[in-house]
Amino acid sequence: MRRALLPHVIPAGAPADGFPPVSHALTEPNGLLALGGDLSPDRLRAAYRRGIFPWFSDGQPILWWSPDPRAVLHPGDIRVSRSLRKALRQGRFEVRVDTAFDSVVKACAAPRASGDGTWITHDMATAYRRLHREGTAHCVETWQNGVLVGGLYGVALGGVFFGESMFSRVPDASKVALVALARMGFRLIDCQVPSEHLARMGAVEIPRTAFLAHLDTWCEVPGPVLAPPGQPA
Repeated sequence: MRRALLPHVIPAGAPADGFPPVSHALTEPNGLLALGGDLSPDRLRAAYRRGIFPWFSDGQPILWWSPDPRAVLHPGDIRVSRSLRKALRQGRFEVRVDTAFDSVVKACAAPRASGDGTWITHDMATAYRRLHREGTAHCVETWQNGVLVGGLYGVALGGVFFGESMFSRVPDASKVALVALARMGFRLIDCQVPSEHLARMGAVEIPRTAFLAHLDTWCEVPGPVLAPPGQPA
């Protein structure tokens, strides 16, 4: 019997790992797998470990996604342009880790220059702050003259960093944060969905099956100790 083209519904009180197989995700929209449930730390950790992430807007139920293909960045393949390398060499930015998590999330959730809002709802921000307090969510920050000017945040499980969002208030600020993250020792950085910006930095698309195989291997290895790397030459 042909499966109905509807996402799975996670009932209230369902176990934290009660997700359907990601092979059940829809192809249109690409990767929509389930709706409902909650944003508890246990459910979020279970989701990321299975290649699933939440993405929804105010007024919608919680929507869970696992797109195919998946955008990823292999840290050793990050591309550093000549101008970015110059900015790094000149030390225009100070990189810090986990010193201003709430501020990074708030900046990522702020409206963009285009006037568009973002998908980071109040409930989402609260959930990731909780994960941060538990040591699972982290941020990389870029500072200039004592002012936070860029950064990113996401979830770390073993050797995999699942990137959630990034922001930049001055040119190159978010790029410097991404370069720093790539040099911290993770085996894989999940970018979720492709973008021109990430593609220019070296992100590629891989089949979901390959992504899940990476998770099975690299989520089970010890993760790096998160600290700003030395400025690359």
